[in-house]
Amino acid sequence: MARIGLEHDRTWFVRLVEWGTRRKYGKVPDPGKVALHNRRVLTSMLLTEGSAARWNSLDPTLKALTVMVVSARIGCSWCMDEAGVSTDDELAREFDEHRAILVGAAYRVVGSVSDAEDVVQEAWLRWAAVDHEEVREPRAYLIRITTRLALNRLREQKARREQYVGPWLPEPIAPELASTDDPAAAVELADSVSMAMLVVLETLSPLERATFVLREVFDLPYDEIADTLGRSESAVRQLAHRAREHVHARQPRHHVDKERHNELTMRFMQAAGSGDFDQVVSLLAPDAVLVSDGGGKKKAALRPIHGAEKIARWLFGVLADNPGFEIRVATLNGETAYIAYFDEQPDTVTFLETDDGLITELYLIRNPDKLTTVPTRHALD
Repeated sequence: MARIGLEHDRTWFVRLVEWGTRRKYGKVPDPGKVALHNRRVLTSMLLTEGSAARWNSLDPTLKALTVMVVSARIGCSWCMDEAGVSTDDELAREFDEHRAILVGAAYRVVGSVSDAEDVVQEAWLRWAAVDHEEVREPRAYLIRITTRLALNRLREQKARREQYVGPWLPEPIAPELASTDDPAAAVELADSVSMAMLVVLETLSPLERATFVLREVFDLPYDEIADTLGRSESAVRQLAHRAREHVHARQPRHHVDKERHNELTMRFMQAAGSGDFDQVVSLLAPDAVLVSDGGGKKKAALRPIHGAEKIARWLFGVLADNPGFEIRVATLNGETAYIAYFDEQPDTVTFLETDDGLITELYLIRNPDKLTTVPTRHALD
């Protein structure tokens, strides 16, 4: 982790900020020094102070944690040293070995790349502060604390999603953000980040979702899951049973061959691109459903669309409004995705699910805030 230079002039402004910091923040791990060292820390701390009217009454530990979070999120090791966060190379190396798995674990719970990365950064703070002599299995320990933090973040998300415009879909995720070096595990983990799976997980309660991820994806024993979630082992077994039944009920009735799936979806996209309405309808199941997420920022259906002909009419309406689309194929969420580009930037990411030789579900993510990890057209080409 690169260190940022510490030199600054002792101007009147610097002295004023130091005085103000001492008065407002009290004795914490020298936040004033950290703030002056890096303007981004200063800005973030002032924003935090402005949004927390009771800052001065907070416990000193919470004040210190604020400094630690800000320091860690900007990636400045000097700031983290000042805030009392260990940056020992061995700790960082061991954490980085599991980082992709942790991002994947958090993402499966929260469905958001940015939230998942924030959760993993919080997990790093916990990892840096823990007594490592008491940690027998670093990977399992990190997955547990990451999932616990992700569960807290998911509960916070629920309130925000009540104000969301239209259906909410998970963000597409690039393969490298949730990968693993184990090829056999990679195939198994890919299934658990498919868009269809994440949509099903959205219908579970937060506790059911966390239990499913810990048990079915990472195969943690029930007693460890119980300890992670603060529930009894018998309660966790019931949570796992309900989640498993719910997920299995929503899976395709027939095994879907990947090659057949890709061939069918490619034919569908070609028919849509050529304007062949009848061909598009013929490739859709009669009870197919389309879910589109524009977040109020891009044109999207405010409710799921049911039925082949209704879906086809809506799709051709979007294509007519956007004649400049260029379609590329990529692997996102461990499966084939179709990306519509305007110039260099992604406009829409589409996932298609098939069953019994027909397309049954279409998921379109158009909210630009959810496409930040999708590669540009130039990078993809």
